Formats: sequence, C-alpha cells, structure tokens
Amino acid sequence: MEQLKRKIREHGSVLSEQVLKVDAFLNHQVDPPLMQAIGREFARRFRDQVIDKVLTLEASGIAPALMTALELGVPLVFARKHRSLTLTDNLLTARVYSFTRQVESTVAVSASHLAAGERVLIVDDFLANGQAALGLASIVRQAGAQLAGIGIVIEKSFQSGRRALEEQGYRVESLARIASLADGQVSFLD
Repeated sequence: MEQLKRKIREHGSVLSEQVLKVDAFLNHQVDPPLMQAIGREFARRFRDQVIDKVLTLEASGIAPALMTALELGVPLVFARKHRSLTLTDNLLTARVYSFTRQVESTVAVSASHLAAGERVLIVDDFLANGQAALGLASIVRQAGAQLAGIGIVIEKSFQSGRRALEEQGYRVESLARIASLADGQVSFLD
C-alpha cells in the first residue's frame, strides 16, 4: 500500500534497529483518511471471506480495525488490557507480551461479544513477534469462533511474528512489510 509506505517514510521515526515510531499518524495522532484507506484495503484483501466481526487489541489497533469493520459492515470488538468495573464476568482471556512496551498483560474480551461459529478477522497495528495476534487468536478459539485471517498495518518482517502465525495455519495480510530499520532507514520488503 503505497500511501502507507509514503506516510512511514515521511513521518515515521526509526528509534533503533527494532523500533519504528509512527505516532504522528497511527497510534497517538491518527490520520483519518489514511485509516479509511487502510480499512478499505483490508476489506478488499479479505473479500473472499465471510466475516462477522473484527477483533483488535486496545488501543493502537482500534483506528485501523474500526475502519475495516466499517468497510465490511460488521461490529468491532477490542480486547481490553486493563480490567474495569464493568468487565468482570464471563471473560475470554489471553496473556500477551508487548515487544514495544516490554511488558506482559492479560487481555480480555467479554464472551458475550464473540459467539461460536462466528468468523473473525483480527486487525492490528504492528506485527513483531506475533504475541498479540496469537493471544487474540486464542481468544477467538476460546469463543468457539473461527479465525478468517489476520490483517496487519505494519509488519517488521525481520522479526519472527509472521512465521509464528503461519506455522499455526493463519492467513496474514500485511499492508507494509519492513525488511530492515538498519542505519536509521526504513527498507520495505515489497
């Protein structure tokens, strides 16, 4: 997706050979027209699937996932990282390690929002080691739902996430695949 790659080149900041900061348009300040284009592209890529729900992880995945759900005409569900007074019973949970934040958290979705037999598309902002997507896939399985695929906005292809997901048999569609962040430069795979 050239629009996304251009935005990464112009507004992304390489903090290290492992970390790309994209808070100018994706996960602190959000570029709505770009998110709309991302949602449209994920809907196009998964048009061969019947999808009943889009699932993401709060907070950075919400913007692209919401636009994808809007394009598909289905509800968006997001896994919460923090418990609340209203999210206490009948939870589907998974332990997820965040590469960026270097912490492990328990994420949760109310079982009332994912039903057995539903077809679920996971959408997330980044793919590094695959732990977030694997955690969300676990939640889909716990619900008795089926995983239609995984849409990733930015994949760090030099890390093991894609391999971990594909080894589980999951379809992964990434809009921007980064080959390297060496020397402070973003190099794309395709």
